[in-house]
Amino acid sequence: MHNKCTTNFIFSKIIYILICCFTIVSCKKASFNENKSSLNNPVLNRNQTLKTGFDFLPTSTTNQIVNHEFYSLSYNEKYEQAEWVSYKLTSQMISQHHFERPFFIDDPMVETHSANWKNYKKSGFDKGHLCPAGDMKFSEKAFEDTFFTSNISPQKHDFNDGIWNTLEAKVRYWAVKYNTIYVVTGGILSANLQTIGPEKVAVPNYFYKVLLNNSNGQYKMIAFLVPATNSNKPLYEFVVSVDLIEKLTGINFFPKLEDALENRLEQNNDYKKWSF
Repeated sequence: MHNKCTTNFIFSKIIYILICCFTIVSCKKASFNENKSSLNNPVLNRNQTLKTGFDFLPTSTTNQIVNHEFYSLSYNEKYEQAEWVSYKLTSQMISQHHFERPFFIDDPMVETHSANWKNYKKSGFDKGHLCPAGDMKFSEKAFEDTFFTSNISPQKHDFNDGIWNTLEAKVRYWAVKYNTIYVVTGGILSANLQTIGPEKVAVPNYFYKVLLNNSNGQYKMIAFLVPATNSNKPLYEFVVSVDLIEKLTGINFFPKLEDALENRLEQNNDYKKWSF
């Protein structure tokens, strides 16, 4: 009888130890997966809201606004691209993470269907990002979402990799320096543009960026209108008033700003408040 009780006691101890070991292993695995997730999404897992839910979206001439998680766009079916892409870029979002480049895919949220990437094949034009992949390296999902075809426009390689790339890098520099930048970018879409592919994707002759910053309640705005050819000119030579770009596009870029402030900012083409 004594031996049987001893055997049962030992058996119970073994079961208890096995259960403890299993629990410890499970907790470590869960912790590892959580840490791995944090590496893939370094910003999102710090409980920071970086979605595009801000009050500075432009007006749309097409009434087809698409809200992705980290940027919004207004798709223009006539020209088979976005007339604008808008997003908030903060210093926290600037990252040097290196994610594998995905394939371009159609945007499932565009009701009229975004142009297929095959329109660009052998066209002589790059698939030029409007919201740059380089601005969205803070998470893998944000990075991948820039590869919807609604977020591209035909650009010559020397322009895409040249002056336009220089301007994109400068925007990231300002996001770090000024903490938060609201960015609107697109091509100037007008009649009689060259087109590529069976869907006749328009090739803009000019591209623009409009930037808004609010530091300690002090607003400042700057706009760039850049011919779609490479240039060695300094960036400040492409600075124009926002009013000019509004006249060229029919878009009101910051309609929710107080009218007097909006008018003052949009008439100005002084770049001296921005560090070049």
